[in-house]
Amino acid sequence: MRRPAPLVALLLLLLAGCTSPHGDEPDTGKRWQPRPGVAWQWQLSGRLDTSVDVPVYDIDGFDQSKATVTALHDKGRKVICYLSTGAWEDFRPDAKKFPKSVLGKGNGWKGERWLDIRRTDVLEPLMAARLDMCRDKGFDAVEPDNMDGYRNTTGFPLKAADQLRYNRLIARLAHARGMAVGLKNDLDQIPALVGDFDFAVNEQCAQYGECDALKPFITADKAVFHVEYELPTSRFCADSRRLKLSSLQKKYELGAWRKAC
Repeated sequence: MRRPAPLVALLLLLLAGCTSPHGDEPDTGKRWQPRPGVAWQWQLSGRLDTSVDVPVYDIDGFDQSKATVTALHDKGRKVICYLSTGAWEDFRPDAKKFPKSVLGKGNGWKGERWLDIRRTDVLEPLMAARLDMCRDKGFDAVEPDNMDGYRNTTGFPLKAADQLRYNRLIARLAHARGMAVGLKNDLDQIPALVGDFDFAVNEQCAQYGECDALKPFITADKAVFHVEYELPTSRFCADSRRLKLSSLQKKYELGAWRKAC
């Protein structure tokens, strides 16, 4: 095959840079970047308490409205959109759009099943639509959940490479919509993914002695939003302060109650 002339090649590159699937806009790099130690509130159930005096809220993307996001912005908050991107939930309004072929075993939560993340042909447009929703409601960032299926019994022969590919896809889709994106758990792949994500969200690293694995995010000047459910703050806050984690004690239902370090 003949190589195109230099001018033609340049035009082709420029045109390629102007188009992307699902109407994605180019990533300008001007998205929000939370820094280590920033205080936060994480509430995914119950009536949302907007009175917590912290600069960051992480709330459910489906359950909360654009008006709620705007009200939090009016109080000077940044707002993260919680979505499950690695598991199917039977109670979501788009649940019927997921074909049975991509639904795997239960992930331990009622009504939820792991997704076959290898099937990006099916999942990319569905996740793009969810991220469009977050963007249209005005969220600053996304917390994609269930991002470590390859380490679990999903019903699919998922490999580490499948997870890296899928997680990077989700990060690209969020960035293309101007939103920051966090890596949820998936500790073993942090060295490979820290450059693709803007912050981390972790559950129970103190209980399992894993918090040091989150250091690459802190070193990169990126926040780590961290919760413990079974340990009192006296058991983890000293280490959290040393590591510059944004740490909370929460209950499993993730209601309004919180105890911060």
